[in-house]
Amino acid sequence: MKTTLVVNPKGGAGKTTVAINLASYFAAEQIPVALMDYDPQGSSLHWLRLRPPEAMKIHAANAAPEKYGRLRSFDMYVPPETRHVIIDAPAGCGGVLLQEMLARATSVVVPLVPSTIDLHATGNFLRELTAMGPVKYGHVRMAVVANKVRRSMPAYAPLQTLLDSLGRKLLARLIDSDVFLRAAESGTGIFELNAGLSAAERRQFLPIVEWVTDQPGLAEAAQQAVAVCDLARSRSAFG
Repeated sequence: MKTTLVVNPKGGAGKTTVAINLASYFAAEQIPVALMDYDPQGSSLHWLRLRPPEAMKIHAANAAPEKYGRLRSFDMYVPPETRHVIIDAPAGCGGVLLQEMLARATSVVVPLVPSTIDLHATGNFLRELTAMGPVKYGHVRMAVVANKVRRSMPAYAPLQTLLDSLGRKLLARLIDSDVFLRAAESGTGIFELNAGLSAAERRQFLPIVEWVTDQPGLAEAAQQAVAVCDLARSRSAFG
């Protein structure tokens, strides 16, 4: 079982977007997956409740702080057949809670919005995370994803400067797109939508899947499949 922690203490970075679409990928591939929500707001759990009855099941695990009359350990149960667990972390997490989530993780994805304000907040967190034992000594892998990237500014020099100072590379850029929103509102992810409607978003997201699963070549294979489909459509159009 592999566990991916999606974390950024700053709100609005798109943690839930990354978490639910990772879960969507595994569901689309019929790989047993669980989505563990540490956020008291329960955005990921709400998304799971919106899923269509015919959609592949994603196990829900509620790891939010315990309340009266609720047994947290029971709600956090993950079936033994699960192959991947995705943890959606709450905003403002740190200290003991961050250590608890990190202890469960085999990899960490930090989504951030490339802007001055977000980089200031997230930069300090990335330095803290890099210095923590599991990441520092290579027991837990860490990657950074640029989220909600403006089409007019696909590259952002201050972000690259920050990554260079930490010795990190940018894993993926997710362009700000309504497709992610439309999928979330229907209880699905981009990998469960019609491929023609979400082809660009899938291509952007697949490097994250490759890294989490340690399966390089998925993005290239997807591009080849799209090219074959485009060629078949063009041939049929000309008879």
